[in-house]
Amino acid sequence: MLRYLPFLLVLALWIYAFIDCLNTPEEEVRGLPKVVWVLIILLFGEVLVGPVAWLVAGKRRQAPAGGSAPAPWHRDHRTRYVAPDDNPEFLASLDDAHKKDEAQLKDWEADLRRREEELRRREGEQGTD
Repeated sequence: MLRYLPFLLVLALWIYAFIDCLNTPEEEVRGLPKVVWVLIILLFGEVLVGPVAWLVAGKRRQAPAGGSAPAPWHRDHRTRYVAPDDNPEFLASLDDAHKKDEAQLKDWEADLRRREEELRRREGEQGTD
């Protein structure tokens, strides 16, 4: 099993560099066009020249400002998740749903009272006959 480890590491680096190159926006690619970098990675992947060249010289890498945040172009495309109790839109939707439920309950109660009154009138009319 250990004798396959170098081959698997080379393959993993090759795949990583290839996918990283494909996912990198064109404006962040340095030196050569993106298509040329893909060809270099594919043609020289077995000897590690292509993937290492891509990782060292092919992509403009930016250090995060605070040390933990992703590059700015990642931040623009990321969805920011907020807990429901901190999300004003969610809380407003709860208030709207509550008001709607209250109005529906009042309508049902009024309908029930109307039906009870009709039933009492019918019973009153039958009792006098």
